[in-house]
This record gives sequence, structure tokens and C-alpha cells, in this order.
Amino acid sequence: MIKPIMVKKMRPERNRYLMPVILILVWQTLSCLGVISSTRLPSPVEILHGLRCLAFEGMPPGRLLHNHVIHSLYRVFLGYTMAVGVAIPFGLILGWSPGLRAVFNPLIEMIRPIPPLAWIPVSILWFGIGVKSSAFIIFLGVFFPVFLNTLSGVISIHPMYIEAARTLNAKERDIFLKVLLPAALPSVFVGMRIGVGIGWMTLVAAEFTGIKSGYGLGYMIMTARDIQRLDEIMAGMCVIGCIGFLIDAVFRYVEAKVLKWKPVREARK
Repeated sequence: MIKPIMVKKMRPERNRYLMPVILILVWQTLSCLGVISSTRLPSPVEILHGLRCLAFEGMPPGRLLHNHVIHSLYRVFLGYTMAVGVAIPFGLILGWSPGLRAVFNPLIEMIRPIPPLAWIPVSILWFGIGVKSSAFIIFLGVFFPVFLNTLSGVISIHPMYIEAARTLNAKERDIFLKVLLPAALPSVFVGMRIGVGIGWMTLVAAEFTGIKSGYGLGYMIMTARDIQRLDEIMAGMCVIGCIGFLIDAVFRYVEAKVLKWKPVREARK
């Protein structure tokens, strides 16, 4: 009786990695058979070789992978923290005040559809080539998902809870901090998780435009492209994907810890 239960509990964990393993095995097999040309798509073994070269030889030579990762994480951290620091308060305030929302909404809806990459020429003119320019592009990519999810979280709170707090003589500050903010947190976390993914995508594109330090995952991939090292390009892409996966896992862990309590707006269900 115990054995089947243990198998059932373990099966979902195994299934999480089953599809990637099958995909890699099929990919490697087709590459060995010559069905997939290495000039078009390197095999997993060739990508591992490219990863080793990036880690121990560097691209450009001497500029090792871990330094590229550190510089890219720094740029993402700057742009992301600035975006979150502006977007969350702005979303809470506009969600709380219909009048301000009506004033700012047309401007937001005009700027929001512009892709962050379209701002690259403007960012170079404003900030030059370097950390500030990259951080600005990342800021634009992160800001709107966080802002819109925060705004949506506030608007979706049932007015009954706010009226109940006012009936109990709660001050506006207490309503804002103890009713509105906790109820909006689930949506805020969703926006932050979406934003960090977009931040990574915009980072690579921002680094394509050029950087002063000579370090960055986007710059590394662009340099590998110039000398036609497709294995190192794919290895760099895999590194970006793995880092993004780890960051998302950290967000999910923090979200699970912070949102142990039952949000106010879920009481309607």
C-alpha cells in the first residue's frame, strides 16, 4: 500500500523534466544521423562544447562567461528595481483615484504600445552607450507589465471591503495600507514575474547596440555571431534561459511565502 503512494507522489516531479530530456535526446540523435545540419543548428554536445569555451576561453577571448553574466545581471537589476519602484506606487495611486486615472490613462495608452526596442535610438541620444542606456530600455520593458497588473489588482477589489473598513472608522491611510495593498499583492507579483522576463529580453537587445565595458550576454552573443560561432551563440542563449528560469523560481518561492494568507479579494469566491 505504501509503495504505490510513493510512486504517485514522485511521478509529477519526474514528468517535469521528461519532455526536455526526450527533446535533447531526439535532437542529438537527429544531429548524429545528419538530419539536422550543425551549420544550421548545433547538436547539444556541440553546444556544451561552446559553453565550455565561453566559460574557460571567453568571447571575446579573455572575457569569460561569468563576467558577462555579472554585468548583465547588474544592468537588469538597475532597470528592474527602478521600474518596480515607480510602477507599483503609480499603479496603486491611479487605482485608488479614478480622477487621476482618467487624466493619465490617455498618455499611458499612447506610450504603452511602443516597443522598448524602438526607444533604443532615443536612449543612446539621451544617455549614450553604456549602463544608463541599457537600464532605461529595461525600465521601459518592465514598467508597463508591473504597472498594469498593479492597477488591475486595485481596481478589482470589491468596493464592499473598502466601505466596511470606512464603517469601522478606518482612516484613508489604513484602508490604503491594510486593505488595498494586501488585496493587490497577488496581481503585483504576477506583474513582477512577467516584467523580469521582459527585462531579460530587452537586456539582450539593448546590449546588441553596444556597451562600453565589453561585457554582457547580449554583447557576447553578438561577438560570437560576428565570427560565426553558432555553438557559442546557442550556448549563450541557453545561459540566458537558465538564468531566467532560476529568477522565476525565486519569484515563485517568495510569492508562496508572502501570500500564505488569504487575500481580501479572494473572499468573494
